[in-house]
Amino acid sequence: MKYRKLGHCDVDISAIGLGGMAMTSIYGAANEDEAVSALQAGIDAGMNFIDTSDAYGGGKNEEMLGRALAGQRDKVFLATKFGNLGGRADGRPEYVIEACDKSLSRLNTDVIDLFFQHRVDKDVPIEDTVGAMARLVEQGKVRYLGLSEAGPETIRRAHATHPIAALQTEYSLWTRFVEDEILPLCRELNIGFVAYSPLGRGMLTGTIDGAHSLAEGDRRHDHPRFQAGNIEANVAIVQPLKELAAAKGVSVPQLAIAWLLHQGEDIVPIPGTKRTAHLLENIAAVDISLSEEDVREIGAAVKADAVSGTRYPEKQLGGLSI
Repeated sequence: MKYRKLGHCDVDISAIGLGGMAMTSIYGAANEDEAVSALQAGIDAGMNFIDTSDAYGGGKNEEMLGRALAGQRDKVFLATKFGNLGGRADGRPEYVIEACDKSLSRLNTDVIDLFFQHRVDKDVPIEDTVGAMARLVEQGKVRYLGLSEAGPETIRRAHATHPIAALQTEYSLWTRFVEDEILPLCRELNIGFVAYSPLGRGMLTGTIDGAHSLAEGDRRHDHPRFQAGNIEANVAIVQPLKELAAAKGVSVPQLAIAWLLHQGEDIVPIPGTKRTAHLLENIAAVDISLSEEDVREIGAAVKADAVSGTRYPEKQLGGLSI
């Protein structure tokens, strides 16, 4: 494993982390024993950054991690998120405290290494929300603060209230909007960047060839990019990646992750999986070396501006980039 720094964090973070969402039944059915085995394999391989949220499975994801990390909590840098309540955000100071205490209990830990506001609450000044988060740092319940899917002005105001260690926002070969303003701002302020959905919610694995590839109950059925009329076009967009991966002798997801790692030492992708083989495959991407020409060729192969459909359902779009 290779390691990186996230903003002002004084901990070495594995260059690839684990997004915990898929380890509970969100992208199809999940088996806890299988998920815990995958998590353990990642830890044994040197992966120390684990990300979850109180929104994943209504807290069940945190509870699972709390059980899985019993006796080895000190081996991981544990992040969780609060304030994403089924289509609405809650950034009230009193809720920040309540959410943190509940997450600590579910995670079976006395400190959260990185505490993210999952979605910005447009009705609560960010100074109030981050002020409450800062008090958690003072109390020793949280070590570092983060934001997720926040807009530039909010990031600046939040950082002025208390140093923000990391921003977590979607970023992959087919979702690159952060390159225009968000990433440069993070670098200006020394804020690390945690890239979620680095494999395009599975589209960049090369294993999806239509809506029939998704299991019944998979939440991606609700996402426009995976619905009929869009998914067929999007499958075609990522096909060139298969040829490039084959030429490099690596898998499609490995190439997509390697490209992201080469976008900057301040970026930590957190692909999600519930299977050991996939997790170890993802981790191996840290050893893939790409030339500048390779990076340009891969970036040009997937036409991000040609992706069909919004990245979230309509009702969730209003909560992004606030």
